[in-house]
Amino acid sequence: MNFSENVRSAFRRGETGAVVRMSEAEIERARAAGDPAGEVEARYSLARVAIRGGDLPGGAARAGEALEVALRSGDRRLEERPRHVLAAVARMSGDLLRARDLYRESIALNESLDQPMTVNSEYHNLAFCELGLGNLDGARNLFAEGRERVFRNGWADFVPYVCVAGRRARLGRSGSPAGGADDRCRGRRVRVARPGAGP
Repeated sequence: MNFSENVRSAFRRGETGAVVRMSEAEIERARAAGDPAGEVEARYSLARVAIRGGDLPGGAARAGEALEVALRSGDRRLEERPRHVLAAVARMSGDLLRARDLYRESIALNESLDQPMTVNSEYHNLAFCELGLGNLDGARNLFAEGRERVFRNGWADFVPYVCVAGRRARLGRSGSPAGGADDRCRGRRVRVARPGAGP
């Protein structure tokens, strides 16, 4: 396995110390070798460790460092993970206006990179920002558009997320369900999950 595979596997296993050691070593190696992709991945990994430990400012700082490396490289693909982390940290910190702007920037980047599944994920996150800001109609529209994309493209892995999002949007800020669409969502989930099934 390469560094990216090793460090992500260690992160999934909860081996924080190993992630930090591997990432710090990779930063040194990548800087010496002129490998911005390796350095971005390592700094992104350190950002994830910080966030997992509850250090949101530290996570934002590491992601910001990764984004700086990506921008200097001129390879826009390297911006994707750092931009996502910066938006997520803003959202988790409660700075929803900043998070909204950052998610929009991430969406524009991923559209330019022709990464429709990532675009869909970031729209999903943007919808939760709108919900938190009290823009219920905007959030519901974004959730509905995301649900349509998921079922049209047969992205089965996204189905649980759109179903949860639909319920959350119906609850809104009041916590009172408007009712109704859970059964429809369950029915569509079954159809999408079946190989070759259409929406």
